[in-house]
Formats: sequence, C-alpha cells, structure tokens
Amino acid sequence: MTPAQPILHTPRLLLRPLAMDDAAQIQALASDPAIAATTSTLPHPYHLEHAQGWIEGIAPAFAEGKRMSLAITCEGAIVGVMSLAGISRTHRRAALGYWIGVPFWGRGYATEAAQAILAYGFAELGLHRIYGECYRHNPASERVLQKLGMHFEGCQRGAMRKGDAFIDILLYALLEPDFRR
Repeated sequence: MTPAQPILHTPRLLLRPLAMDDAAQIQALASDPAIAATTSTLPHPYHLEHAQGWIEGIAPAFAEGKRMSLAITCEGAIVGVMSLAGISRTHRRAALGYWIGVPFWGRGYATEAAQAILAYGFAELGLHRIYGECYRHNPASERVLQKLGMHFEGCQRGAMRKGDAFIDILLYALLEPDFRR
C-alpha cells in the first residue's frame, strides 16, 4: 500500500498533494520568467508537459521516501509549491525547496508554508537537519530562510550555472533541537 501524502494546515494556507488536474495552474505560475530566474530546477519556458511529468513523479518519489512536494493553496487557488527533497533516512536530513507564483509574492506565504513543512519533517519524518539554498541574487528567498530561524552556513561561489553565468548559492540550515526551542 502506498503511503498517503500529508495535508498540512496553517492559519491561511492548505498544503496538499498535487493532482494532475493542477497541471494547468502549476504551468501558468511556473512559466513566469521570474520563477525560472530564482529556481534551479524549473526550465523556461515551462510547458504543460513539464508540469504533468513532474506531478506524475511526485507520488512515487514520496512512496520511495525520496521527496515530498505539496501545493500551497490559499482559498482554493494554488499559490506555489513547497518540497522536502533529497530525503535521507540514514542521515536524517532533507532540502527545503519552494517557489511562490509572482502574483502572490510579498504576502508571507513561503514562510508560513515552510514553517508547516519543517514541523512535519522534524516530527513525522524524524529528520535531524533541514537545509535550504538560494541564489545570492534572491534576497526574498534568503529572508524566508532567515525568518525560519535557519543558520547561515556559507556561500558556495559559482556553484550553479544558469545560462552563461555562474551563480553563488547561499546555504542555510536548521537542526531539530534548534527548531524545538
């Protein structure tokens, strides 16, 4: 039996498993060039087929214990995606990943959703460490990581290639005991 993906509630948001019916909403939000400019995994242009293929792989990845990706919704509309990726049971760690659609920037949705997924990762998945990375040129994402109480661990200079440019990656992390405080 395949384990059920969680549904998480916050004061304003519902984080829920994605369904194939969500592909058009995901494609519409993720196709904005500003999203591609601030993420390492989303191509531009982002087509409906990208969204469908990605959604198709979510449940199997969760069943294998490798990744959890949830739609962030507000009043029924998808506003972004929140993930724990690279889940390692051996090392009890995972990477926090997220993006918020441009029309929903600046409303605190990423921080609110991330707090819920951190709580789930530490309490339900038994993780010891959750880390997040962002591009140096993405101060909004860096601020989310800081608001979560994550500690700055360093800058990986020129660690990501985006087009013809090499981009610095900032690394933040939070340990379970620090989260509980």
